[in-house]
Amino acid sequence: MPFTYFLIDLAIILGPLWLTRDPRVAYHRNFPALGSSMLLVGSAYIGWDMVVTSWGEWSFNPRYISGIKVVNLPLEEIFFFITVPYACLFIYEVVLTTISRKGSFSMPVGIVAAAIVILMVGSMAYLKQGYTSKALASCALFLLAALWLDPPLLKTRQYWLWLGICLVPFLIVNSLLTALPVVQYNPAAIWGARFITIPLEDFFYNYSLLSFYLLVYRLAGRTKILSRY
Repeated sequence: MPFTYFLIDLAIILGPLWLTRDPRVAYHRNFPALGSSMLLVGSAYIGWDMVVTSWGEWSFNPRYISGIKVVNLPLEEIFFFITVPYACLFIYEVVLTTISRKGSFSMPVGIVAAAIVILMVGSMAYLKQGYTSKALASCALFLLAALWLDPPLLKTRQYWLWLGICLVPFLIVNSLLTALPVVQYNPAAIWGARFITIPLEDFFYNYSLLSFYLLVYRLAGRTKILSRY
């Protein structure tokens, strides 16, 4: 069906959109921070998508898209970078509202630094596998940015709980996108190993994408969000 991807986008945002003005979360009050996050992070990842699509690292199945394109991306792919942050940052606000107790756990800088090194070494080792290399590098870049711009983030229970919750819709949505498939991957650009139908690289991509959205969201609304810890 030509509008399958659009319907998936719609399903992602429908619940959070309905609950946007729920007084327990008051998500609408954070729209300036949300807009900043969508604009900065979304633009960067849309640019990534345009480049790798032009390089043939992945493509979109014409059977499941409308055919309307922005440069070389389906319009539905652009919507994806609106619906995903809208929904996932709504979940973050729910987590903050529900888990409001102060507290953090030890996250030694050495462990984060080691993870950055491992990710960058892996990125260089798989340089010829375009998606693999960039997905690993994007995670390393996020960890560097978090250490520099928002060190408390990696130590908060809310961050890791939020990621765990977001993993559920990620598995559902990505399983649909890769099983149909809406998104098709060049075998030369990935490891080839999959969880169900999801390439392992998608887990790294998802981690960096969501984490960057959250990082900018927190920075844009720093006073309000950090006061909850």
